[in-house]
Amino acid sequence: MRRQRVLAIGLDGLEVTLAERLMAAGEMPALADLCRRAARFRLDHGPAQRTGLAWEHVASGLSPEAGRRWAAVEFDPIAYDAWQEGARFAPWWAGLDRKVAVFDAPYVDLSRAPNTRGVVAWGAHDPGSPKAARPLDLLAEFEDRFGAYPASEWTYGMPFPSAPRTREMGESLSRALDVRSRAARWLATERLRDWDLFLAVAGEAHGAIEGLWHGVDPTHPLHEHPSAPAASEALVEVHRALDRMIGDLVSAANGAAIVAFAMGGMGANHSDVPSMVLLPELLYREAFGQPLLTLPPEWSAAPDGMPVLNGDQRWSLASRAWVPEPAQKPKPHAMARRLPEPIKSVLGGIRSAVNARAHPHAAPKSRLGQPSVRYRHHWPRMPAFALPSFYDGRIRINLQGRERHGVVDPSRYEETCRALETLLRECRDPRTGEPIVESFERASTRDPRCLTGSEADVVVIWRGVVNALEHPRLGRIGPVPLRRTGGHTGPHGAAYLVGTSLEPGDYGVRSSFDVVPTIARLMGSEPAVPVSGTSLL
Repeated sequence: MRRQRVLAIGLDGLEVTLAERLMAAGEMPALADLCRRAARFRLDHGPAQRTGLAWEHVASGLSPEAGRRWAAVEFDPIAYDAWQEGARFAPWWAGLDRKVAVFDAPYVDLSRAPNTRGVVAWGAHDPGSPKAARPLDLLAEFEDRFGAYPASEWTYGMPFPSAPRTREMGESLSRALDVRSRAARWLATERLRDWDLFLAVAGEAHGAIEGLWHGVDPTHPLHEHPSAPAASEALVEVHRALDRMIGDLVSAANGAAIVAFAMGGMGANHSDVPSMVLLPELLYREAFGQPLLTLPPEWSAAPDGMPVLNGDQRWSLASRAWVPEPAQKPKPHAMARRLPEPIKSVLGGIRSAVNARAHPHAAPKSRLGQPSVRYRHHWPRMPAFALPSFYDGRIRINLQGRERHGVVDPSRYEETCRALETLLRECRDPRTGEPIVESFERASTRDPRCLTGSEADVVVIWRGVVNALEHPRLGRIGPVPLRRTGGHTGPHGAAYLVGTSLEPGDYGVRSSFDVVPTIARLMGSEPAVPVSGTSLL
């Protein structure tokens, strides 16, 4: 295979339909020029899009089936606990005799890839790994030159209740993109210029669309909110800055083949309220016959059934009052209770150090702050419960022989799955009268006792923007203020290839997993480990 240098530009969160509208309006000239010169593909991520692990799929080259990982949230069936987990795999290029440089590529664990230099987790959206650099002194040098990431407040911003904060989000992310552009060009052309593959990822469009989508979607129920015009302007501003970065990097390619890509599409958020609030409460009521969720009664009288938090309220903080913690929590071991706090702290540090040495590549873990987690104390007594999720609804059956306090006999597994699907099909959106569910997916394994910690027994794909549900027997749940207005609901990502054997033009729809084999093929390399997909070439 012919060897080429490859410049890979990760356009995290780029929604193709919005980008095409902006290109047609002259707002993204660099991307428009790239498209004219490129072999263009629509990318279909399939059900893997709902894992939220698109950048792990890029870094590892593995599909969920190949990596046996179906979500970033892990569940422990012994402790009935859940957490978000970061990078688990070595980068697919780790075993190649190629020089790789990366900048803010999520889920790239530099400790597992000795042939890789660069900076990760500086300002990435869902970085999947701690901030790090190789060589070790690069991080200090990088931050002396470019500073800390300037828009960290807005990586996961949800400002739509406030028009001023909406404008601030757009301005901050745009400035951050300009800094990112200068930093990426410096790494690629000065500090780390001896590379065979340079992978740079920009996540600002990801955060902007999640927080501001209502500004550009006339069908969104908050499109008439006072912040919508500011959200529209902010999204355009962020995409202009992203376009400047694309132009800067393309001009620095210096003969390298270019692969600019987004693994999946974006759109309206269909999942936050149904997955984080409505589904956990519905299953709680089905199990115990009474509500746990407590919402302000005035929300039911909100215009158009869409309550909105005050401009200075944060959804994550406000939601802590909706689901009460139990009066009696599990108590620590009696000896641990008697230890002075300083000794507890020292022992905790020793335990962490021992675990780090025993598992040097353990995936980073973080706690979850969404309302679904506050039902966890009741999970051992429930036949089925909602796992925490950032995407579609994920139901775990409390199965005997798999969960420590299993309730459901394995002989009743299929019956239980069907009953759960029926329960959800009976739910309607009080605002529209329409069903709240589009479809269901089942676990990939034939034996439910073999589910991994990242799998659910039933996955619920929601239908549209839903903030309440009505069930004929269990009553109404909600309405609840929306969290993010945008989400991962666009059908297609995109790939633009320049400087390859393909002539410019439209090549139709291919799998998102074909991006990694394409980059490897352009480098003239076969990955040392099997990867999913087939080269676009």
